[in-house]
Amino acid sequence: MLTLLGFAMIATFLVLIMLKKMSPIAALVLIPALFCVFVGKGAHLGDYVIDGVTSLAPTAAMLMFAIVYFGVMIDVGLFDPIVRGILKFCRADPMRIVVGTALLAAIVSLDGDGSTTFMITVSALYPLYKRLKMSLVILTGVAAMANGVMNTLPWGGPTARAATALKLDASDIFVPMIPALAVGLLFVIGLSYVLGLRERRRLGVLTLDEVLVEEKGTVLVGTGSGGAAVAAGAPGPGSEAGAGGSGATPGAGADGSDADAADDFQGLDPHRDTLRPKLYWFNALLTVVLLTAMILEWLPIPVLFLLGAALALTVNFPRIPDQKARLAAHADNVLNVSGMVFAAAVFTGVLQGTGMVDHMAKWMVDVIPEGMGPHMALVTGVLSLPLTYFMSNDGFYFGVLPVLAEAGAAHGVSPLEMARASLVGQPLHMSSPLVPAVYVLVGMAKVEFGDHTRFVVKYAALTCLVILAAGILFGIV
Repeated sequence: MLTLLGFAMIATFLVLIMLKKMSPIAALVLIPALFCVFVGKGAHLGDYVIDGVTSLAPTAAMLMFAIVYFGVMIDVGLFDPIVRGILKFCRADPMRIVVGTALLAAIVSLDGDGSTTFMITVSALYPLYKRLKMSLVILTGVAAMANGVMNTLPWGGPTARAATALKLDASDIFVPMIPALAVGLLFVIGLSYVLGLRERRRLGVLTLDEVLVEEKGTVLVGTGSGGAAVAAGAPGPGSEAGAGGSGATPGAGADGSDADAADDFQGLDPHRDTLRPKLYWFNALLTVVLLTAMILEWLPIPVLFLLGAALALTVNFPRIPDQKARLAAHADNVLNVSGMVFAAAVFTGVLQGTGMVDHMAKWMVDVIPEGMGPHMALVTGVLSLPLTYFMSNDGFYFGVLPVLAEAGAAHGVSPLEMARASLVGQPLHMSSPLVPAVYVLVGMAKVEFGDHTRFVVKYAALTCLVILAAGILFGIV
């Protein structure tokens, strides 16, 4: 009976959030509370919730202050030189631009918010893609895959969810996964190089060696690598879905300097009043020290980000009203993420406290072939691809992973291995129709969601498998 009710609770939760009948936070609270009454343990609901909140408080604190910290670093301009440097690196070479897309998306993903990453990346590079008649689905696909790999950062969401669901420390999950995730990111960069070469062969390398100003506008003319003239305002041959063209931006240098033309495009507002150029090296050093301390585990991650956020706010914005303004600017993200964690305490508390997860795990152990039991981490890694694509991270990590972890424990597979394996599917998950940020990405890039999906699924799935293979090779999973 508990087995059936457990699966019914998970199914009800998944259906309601996938059909958008309830928000994830409301579903995480109300559905388990209702089922707790169904199994006759409503009187113990308070104990389950308090136990869950107590165990999840460090994770919520880590997420809250990590979002504030990286939000402040973007506000004060820490990443501005990186954005400008990537734009200069890109010049007018399609190969460089695609590789630069992967690098920029990966760097900006440090703030842990997919929507912010996509807004900055598309704002910075969309004009170059349009001007050179490049395929815009490459822009969206590469950005989504790079962000998917970086989304596994402890403050990005999936790692925190896995830690929350299995009551583990986020650093114990993430730090050993760094080599496998680094391989995945290198694969995305390598794939970007290949896709960029394909675009270079299709379009040629545009050199900004002549700007012809006509009565009807400015036309940029260059020479392709094959010797043929390439006009940015003319339709490019063989353009993929979503590609488009536009005239050159007035003011591009006529001396052959591609970097000067790239300077015409800014991914971040260079005149925003939150910039602190005199404190740039302080902020850079603080970030390096913070990330180093996290990797070397000098202090618990929540303590590190709490200290880092407080120091960053105090030094960059010494006036109290300015500090309040920065906190208010990032309050939506903080509230949504921390609220999700505390709401999850109800779901995981009821699932564990009522014994439903134990009964479901026993049933799964019985149906999984005996020979696959010791390989449950591998099974979880493979399952994470379709499951995180067709359901939300909330549904997978709070509804499915605990059951798989219990089944793996019966065969001697540690929860840490299961948690790490569950992160494998994130490069594909970031293009899921259930991820709101992907609509920001395709909307800003003016790409049809169907075109983006057809392009990215095969490459994202391959990236996931590369991470899984690296994890197995390094003995992490």
